[in-house]
Order: sequence, then structure tokens, then C-alpha cells
Amino acid sequence: MTISALIERIEIDGSPATAEALLWPALVQTGHFTAMQVRGGKVRGLDRHLARLDAATRELFGHALDGEHVRDLVRHILRDDITEASVRVYVHAPEGEPSLMVTVRPPMELPATMEGRAQSLRSVPYQRPFAHIKHLGGFAQARHADLARRAGFDEALLTGPDGAVSEGAVTNVAFFDGREVVWPDAPHLSGITMQLVEAALPAAGLPTRHAPVTLDGLPSYAAAFVTNAWGVRPVRRIDDIAYGIDERLMATVAGAYEAVPWATV
Repeated sequence: MTISALIERIEIDGSPATAEALLWPALVQTGHFTAMQVRGGKVRGLDRHLARLDAATRELFGHALDGEHVRDLVRHILRDDITEASVRVYVHAPEGEPSLMVTVRPPMELPATMEGRAQSLRSVPYQRPFAHIKHLGGFAQARHADLARRAGFDEALLTGPDGAVSEGAVTNVAFFDGREVVWPDAPHLSGITMQLVEAALPAAGLPTRHAPVTLDGLPSYAAAFVTNAWGVRPVRRIDDIAYGIDERLMATVAGAYEAVPWATV
């Protein structure tokens, strides 16, 4: 499937993308983005997406980014004919001022069962630079993810010195020790779904914490799961370490996430 078949619309600052306007985002990798799932014109964690975009724009370009402006651009590209979509908002600064490219792709739906969602991860010795920013130019993580898939895995698990687990190539990862959910505290991007799940779990009776997680300590955990803009998925295997799918755990995690209210764009 080609990129042109996948992307339904591209707009830059509210106008249809032209070849000239696409030159900067095509050739310059200084920028950042957020990815969200839209259902019925609404997004889970919209305020967190807007806060992420503003914080990264301030850090990279020295400018604030008005959340209402972002919402206007997303509403504009969706218009009245698209209510279900995968939307990405990219921020560049070709003239020193933030410029926003918004893309629309078909919505992503995970399999209904946790068995169908289960992921296998292959550990690789790599950590993203400036990991706290959802930045562009992720060749290394994309290459590791591709190699993991070629080796029969679903995703790459990024690790640092001494086997410190940080995150997946396109996911956050969490582990269950039988009592608490443990998020690795190595450098990582705090994904929006991760933020929503972490905030919601204590009220569901499941405490969470951040702590060092290493490859040699993985057998001590009872279960694991990953999160990203698509939702939550159990982990069935990391390298040669097998995990059972804890249906009770995943029901709690998925239920906490799905209970998060949707906000109108």
C-alpha cells in the first residue's frame, strides 16, 4: 500500500499542501508531532496532546503554540465529512515561526480480544536522543522496529546501558509485579495513552510507580503490556521470555483507559 493511498488529506496551516509547501517538511527533520485517534469528532486526552505540542514548540523553537489554533486546524481538515480518523499534527518552523502540518489517515482499530492484540518484543541496544520529545528523524528506532518484524517480532524494545529498559520503538511499556504496574524510569517519551492509563489506574485499584527495569530482571514480572495512540495491548514475549496474558490485569488497564472521557475537537 502506498503512502498516497494511506493519507486522505494533508493541510499546512489550514491550506491544502502544495509541492512547494511540502519541501520543508520533506527535507528538514527538525520538528515534532503528536498522533491522535478521532472518533465522532472527539479525542481522548486532547488537553494532553495540546500541552505536548505547546511544550515541544517552546523548547525547540522558542514560541508558544495556542491550543485553540491547533483545534481550529484539526476541525478544518476533518470538516463535516470525516468523523473517524487517525490525525497527526506536525510542527515545523521554516521561517522561525511555527508552521503546522495536519494529516488525516484511516482510523486504527485494535482486535477485540487481548489474545488478538498480544505483542512480541525484541530488545535492541538503543535509546532515542531527546527522548522526552516526540520528534522527527527517528531512523534508528524505525530500523530497529523493521528488523524486529523481520525476525518474527511485532515491535522493538529500546534499551540503554546495562540493559535498562526504556520504551518500545512506537510504544510505552509497563510491567506487572503481581501488585503494582511498573513503568521503566529510563529516558522515554511519556506517551498520551501512557499518561491517561497511569492517571486512571489508582482509582481502579491498581497502583503504579516508576522504577528501573532491566533485561535481566524481566523474568521476575508476571505480565507486561504496551500502550500507544492505538490503545493498550498485552505482551506475550520479550526475546525468549514468555508472559501469559493476564486477562484480569488487561481488563483493568483497558477499562481504565476506555473510561477516559472523549473531548470534542
